[in-house]
Amino acid sequence: MLVSWNWLKQYVALDMDREELEDRLAMSGLNHEGTETVFDDLAIDLEVTSNRPDCLGHIGVAREIAVLYDLPLSIPSPKPLASGPDANADFSVTIDAPELCPRYTARIIRGVTIGDSPEWMQDQLRTVFAPVSKDWKPVNNVVDITNYVLMECGQPLHAFDLSKLQGQQIIVREATDGEEFQAIDHHTYQLSPGMCVIADANRPVAIAGIMGGADSEVSDSTVDILIESAAFSPMATRATSRALNLHSPSSYRFERALDPEGVQWAADRACELILEHCGGTLDEGLLDAGASNWTPEPVVMRLSQVERILGISIDAEEVKRILLALGNSETDSDDSSITITPPTWRRDLTREADLLEEIARIHGYEKIPEDVGVPMAASFKSDWDRVASKLRTTMTSIGFDESLTASVVSTDWASTYSPWSDKPPLRTVSPMLKGADALRTSLVPSLLEVRRINQSLANPSVELFETAKIYLPQDEGLPQEQWTLGITTGQGFHHLKGVIETVLHALKVNGQLKVESTSQDLLHGDYSASLTLDGEHFGFLGEVNAGGLKTFSLRSPASVAEIRMDLLVKHSTLIPQHSQLSNFPATTRDLNIVLNETVRWDALESTVKNAVDRGLLEDITYQETYRDPERDGANVKRVLFTVKLRRDDQTMTSEEADAVRGQIVAAIESELDGKLLG
Repeated sequence: MLVSWNWLKQYVALDMDREELEDRLAMSGLNHEGTETVFDDLAIDLEVTSNRPDCLGHIGVAREIAVLYDLPLSIPSPKPLASGPDANADFSVTIDAPELCPRYTARIIRGVTIGDSPEWMQDQLRTVFAPVSKDWKPVNNVVDITNYVLMECGQPLHAFDLSKLQGQQIIVREATDGEEFQAIDHHTYQLSPGMCVIADANRPVAIAGIMGGADSEVSDSTVDILIESAAFSPMATRATSRALNLHSPSSYRFERALDPEGVQWAADRACELILEHCGGTLDEGLLDAGASNWTPEPVVMRLSQVERILGISIDAEEVKRILLALGNSETDSDDSSITITPPTWRRDLTREADLLEEIARIHGYEKIPEDVGVPMAASFKSDWDRVASKLRTTMTSIGFDESLTASVVSTDWASTYSPWSDKPPLRTVSPMLKGADALRTSLVPSLLEVRRINQSLANPSVELFETAKIYLPQDEGLPQEQWTLGITTGQGFHHLKGVIETVLHALKVNGQLKVESTSQDLLHGDYSASLTLDGEHFGFLGEVNAGGLKTFSLRSPASVAEIRMDLLVKHSTLIPQHSQLSNFPATTRDLNIVLNETVRWDALESTVKNAVDRGLLEDITYQETYRDPERDGANVKRVLFTVKLRRDDQTMTSEEADAVRGQIVAAIESELDGKLLG
């Protein structure tokens, strides 16, 4: 942000040393980038952070100087004299897209004389524009005045030639798909839905908040003008500006959420200057549609927090002076706290911490000793952080590497595998990466791409995991963010199932994992499963089929899994639990069970665990599966497994162990229609 030294003098007395002022501004948050001489003026380059759009005009910078030096501030109070007909009689303003433009105002001035702007105005504009654009030159008195007000208060304006607006109306609407627009830079832009345009009865005449149109601009033949002053959505302005690669001083400011009260002030100021320097008659009334959708909320600041947070004691009266000088209004106070309401130009003041920062920077950071003691309390990890840390340790210890991939992927990837939602993904207007325009609904495509890259670089052994958010589309509003663990391995379905079970064991998950067959486009029909944990949907597991391997150009088999991190956190045991080890020996029993081919191991394991008192069954271990169609028949298998039994109070007898085995066999017969072999 370039500011003119001579221009600033109109609002605050600059009797101090310039270099000292630059240092004070830098220490207060407006970093000094440099100073350049422009004729008999100085162009001071200040870095304005994105949360301080109020300093994108000379008045905002002057306000900072006045507070820092405790000086009076002189701000114009424009009161243009209106003597023409009622502006609302023959002209109308309508907002069809309030989410893109909360408020739009316009003033009409008739009978202006287009010519050169005053010399003093040209000089001040030259100071702030010439260092950036060496070929800068004044346009005409009307356009120069709109630029002058822009650089004075930070509120962009636009002047239309009233005779070139068709239908005696302004309509603020969303652009149609493929709509074309020729801007005042004489380039034609292709518009799309989501972009806001200012239109007359037949065509767009400006891209809202960015640039006006070539066929409605003020020229030497202009007699009547319409002055636009509005509030536009910061997000929509930023998205449109990036999509069209079209940037302007106006878009730079609208992207940062301006003062809603500045809309009418800027219009009045421009009208006053135009009447003074261009002549003409101002129509009575304001063409006004919509309303501001933001108002500041009161903030309570406890005086005790000043010393606790800043480390130094500041007198309560000085604290109050600083806050009020910044434009805040006091709504309540007592001996322990001050309640203030921020001014409309300070949207960034929403918390007690924000007010403490304001006090520190105005009082002076240099007044806080380097060795001051500030009370501190040890932080603690959240349950999520503890689970994530244990998860990473477990995954890396069994041979996996952690991956980090982008949240935005190609639409093709999003449609290739999206197990959590069948709705189309949320798409970006302006992709950050070429070809990546969709918020991912699964980690699997990204991990498979990392496999492909590694394989192409002669690294065939790729064991990867990632913990990251996926974005699940909703019927209305923003997508649901879901923290997810994604895993990919080349060692097969059963190995990956074992990895998930190892993770659950390491986190001491109190819940029963259930694996059920499912069908998904990317996964092999025989090796595709849905996971549930204590009845809640937990994730997916499967081997990538031949079509999927071809889609991602993979040379060797790959298995993938995705599970919900929130359920891991919910069911994990994070506080270590002590259990006394038994002093008595364990005994084992081998069981060879004949089962139908469709019975899965997890169902058998669950049946065994539920059949035996948990105090007696210590472990169950799968050994082998054997098939003999000639002896057992078709679609039948034998499953051999071992159960380890132990008592805590005495040695388990052989008769007790056999009785437990009998309970297990009985449960298998009744629930799974199986039988003990031999």
